[in-house]
Amino acid sequence: MNKKQTFKVRYLALTGMLAALAFVLQYLEFPVPFLIPSFIKFDFSDLPALIGAFAYGPIAGVVIELVKNALHCLVSQSATVGELSNFILGAVFTFTAGSIYKYKKTKKGALIGALSGSVLMGLISIPSNLFVVYPFYYNFMPEEVVLGMYQALLPSVDSILACLLIFNLPFTIIKGLISLVITLLIYKPLSPILHGSSQSVGKKEKDKE
Repeated sequence: MNKKQTFKVRYLALTGMLAALAFVLQYLEFPVPFLIPSFIKFDFSDLPALIGAFAYGPIAGVVIELVKNALHCLVSQSATVGELSNFILGAVFTFTAGSIYKYKKTKKGALIGALSGSVLMGLISIPSNLFVVYPFYYNFMPEEVVLGMYQALLPSVDSILACLLIFNLPFTIIKGLISLVITLLIYKPLSPILHGSSQSVGKKEKDKE
């Protein structure tokens, strides 16, 4: 098997493994009391996609997000609405981060890429939640109830849009940045596995200031 074929096999196998890990991590979610309403949970499911985007390029990150949410659709009760939003946001995050890192493979490039992706993901979460996700959930939880859960944290907030700007926007950005921090801590040790050769990784992944 030549190097090109070996890379394809490794790419498919490890991308699949990262997607499976992302699917599992999607279930390991937990609330963040006092900072955001309890119906919004934090999880680390974007982490494998970010690792894949850095290792194999932005498309790999999008593929991992797609597979993760496609699998989640099989067991979810959100009629694919939640998964569609999660895919859009995750794809924006990992594609942006992976695209910037692809052309600047340094620690600084990873920081700029993931920071840009986090901010863009946060901004897109506003219309995504306002016009797609929340209107669907209003069928089960009236808008007044949703607003009331935000008002329990900040009584002065008076609209869902304001709630999304004050709570969801920073929450989504911070979620992306946490994935970045963990990736920076574990990416180098994982590189030999992801790339198949510690020698080649040393050449490709050398951190520059």
